Amino acid sequence: MKIVRAILGWVILVIDGLTAPKPPKRAVEAQKSLDSQTSNHTLYHLRACPFCVKVRRQILRQGLKIAEKDIGRDLGAGKELVAGGKLDQVPCLRIDRGGAGGVEWMYESTAINHYLKTNFGG
Repeated sequence: MKIVRAILGWVILVIDGLTAPKPPKRAVEAQKSLDSQTSNHTLYHLRACPFCVKVRRQILRQGLKIAEKDIGRDLGAGKELVAGGKLDQVPCLRIDRGGAGGVEWMYESTAINHYLKTNFGG
């Protein structure tokens, strides 16, 4: 089973690399404003997870600058995910609303992509 997953993961990454969407062209100030709005977002993911690829492609398609933490390569990121979000599941978008707004841990690729489209256009 591990061999099948490894092969499928490799296929997913190759296809993703060959068909990656192009980010939109924006004025420098507009991009800086968008980058500022997403500076408090972090995507926890696994590199070859198809649902994570779906979210990363949406981030690229919208030209968003969102920090990424690969829990497969960074054990500390995996611990952060479980400690904060209470689930060992990816993709997960961490949104730090600051102060009294608290931190939101958003799971499910479809919900994350909807949030990104709704809040940052796309």
